[in-house]
Amino acid sequence: MREKKILLTEREIPTHWYNVMADMPNLPKPPLNPATGQPAGPEDLTAIFPMELIKQEAATERWIEIPEPVRELYKIWRPTPMFRAYQLEKELDTPAHIYYKYEGVSPAGSHKLNTAIPQAYYNKEAGIKRLTTETGAGQWGTSISMACQFFGLECQVYMVKISYNQKPYRRILMNTFGANVAASPSELTEAGRAVLAENPDSNGSLGIAISEAVEDAAKRGDTNYSLGSVLNHVCLHQTIIGQEAKLQLEKAGEYPDVVFASCGGGSNFAGIAFPFLMDKLQQGKNVRLVAVEPSACPTLTRGTFSYDFGDVAKMTPLLMMYTLGHAFMPPGIHAGGLRYHGDSPLVSQLYHDGLVEAVAYDQTAVFEAAVQFSRTEGIVPAPESAHAVRAAIDEAVRAREAGEKKVILIGLSGHGHFDMSAYESYLSGELPDAPHSDEALAESLQRLPKV
Repeated sequence: MREKKILLTEREIPTHWYNVMADMPNLPKPPLNPATGQPAGPEDLTAIFPMELIKQEAATERWIEIPEPVRELYKIWRPTPMFRAYQLEKELDTPAHIYYKYEGVSPAGSHKLNTAIPQAYYNKEAGIKRLTTETGAGQWGTSISMACQFFGLECQVYMVKISYNQKPYRRILMNTFGANVAASPSELTEAGRAVLAENPDSNGSLGIAISEAVEDAAKRGDTNYSLGSVLNHVCLHQTIIGQEAKLQLEKAGEYPDVVFASCGGGSNFAGIAFPFLMDKLQQGKNVRLVAVEPSACPTLTRGTFSYDFGDVAKMTPLLMMYTLGHAFMPPGIHAGGLRYHGDSPLVSQLYHDGLVEAVAYDQTAVFEAAVQFSRTEGIVPAPESAHAVRAAIDEAVRAREAGEKKVILIGLSGHGHFDMSAYESYLSGELPDAPHSDEALAESLQRLPKV
């Protein structure tokens, strides 16, 4: 009998995270202090991050050991399963073999818990009592809320207002795990009040929510800031996904021709892609690694490779990354976790060097693929994850038309159980594509900092 699931035991949970900076031909340019324009040192980051995470941000050794308390908590849901998408293959009548690595089995429903737990652990070890953060669709907010409970920390989440209103059950889940959740922009911070003064009906953005969370953390000595994507240490923690995926495909006697993963800030893409990129860089493996983003917020495919702020209020260090401009306000698409103007400096540098690829899709095409996947594989993907599904289906169709056997791996980063209003809109024919405004993008890019 053919096997649908490829499973690992708890003993096979990786003991180390993989650091792609050990193998990159060109490292990203350093972050810059927003006040001086000079490279930011550890002293510039200690107001909001613990020293261990600051060290990981700059580390260049290939392997970084996972602390035992973190591995113990990983056992709650790791290793995550890999599935062969037999039903989808049959539906598409494709010779391609389609696999998906499913992170939706985590208690938070997505991959975000992989970094939330170590971040809470390192902050607890540093004597921090409270964490602030932002969240878009809510997967990250849920994850850090849970991680804070594991380590006895208070948690304040600034949730992008459009998602706060679209996904009330995500907010309630965060409350259940003990977090306080505010719709961003809020009246709790100077950054939030400034946005509301200019536009009382603002839907918010991740850039605004980051401003609020950073401001909150910087004002309190017992509080640090926690970020769910973009930064090097976050991408590092997520590489547990790709390491497990490599072992699972090895057990299936396969190796991917192409890996697809959704990409907003970059941590999900990095998590599954970087361990395969190691093979490409060290062994010359011919594997394509494709970041899939929304056309409404096309950071890699339409952005500029430049230094930019990570937030609207210009409080964060300047990062060298692909960006749509910190002032860019993406449309209120349902893939809230992908509504970010910038991208990971690591992913950006690799894309700039031609080592990874990127494609963008409209919202309706993404939901079409999500429904097809749901009806064949029985898993309703999160709107973010469905971007990778869309790209994989298109690749499988190309394989059918060319008569080529391809091995396709999907990073299925989370489930869509809290996104039923989005599916309802799609199924009723009321879901718009919500493209970005070319004029707004051009205006935002004109406001990039001069470095």
